[in-house]
Amino acid sequence: MAHFAKIENGIVTNVLVVPDEQEHRGQEYLNELGLEGTWIQTSYNANIRNKFAGIGDEYFDLEDIFRSPSPFDSWIWNAEDLTWEAPTPKPNDGQRYRWDEEYTSWISVEPEAE
Repeated sequence: MAHFAKIENGIVTNVLVVPDEQEHRGQEYLNELGLEGTWIQTSYNANIRNKFAGIGDEYFDLEDIFRSPSPFDSWIWNAEDLTWEAPTPKPNDGQRYRWDEEYTSWISVEPEAE
């Protein structure tokens, strides 16, 4: 099965399955069914266009990729790795952390030792 994402103003508004025999003409097939619009193929295993498109994701025509919205306002898009990154690296000391957007920093979630 092939999956196609409907794009409106650069945002994914729907994702539908297209039969394998129609994959080569997915947009045309969907338009013939009365589902007018721009449909871009997406890959369930992320083999194409960076990730499987979800409703609310963005589609970037020039890069030909789908991208999830930023998890936090302060995070920065890394165009080379195609991922969102915190403005400060997560500590790598074996502890568990969560991002605190108010302070734009990583906060340890490890229980304090008694």
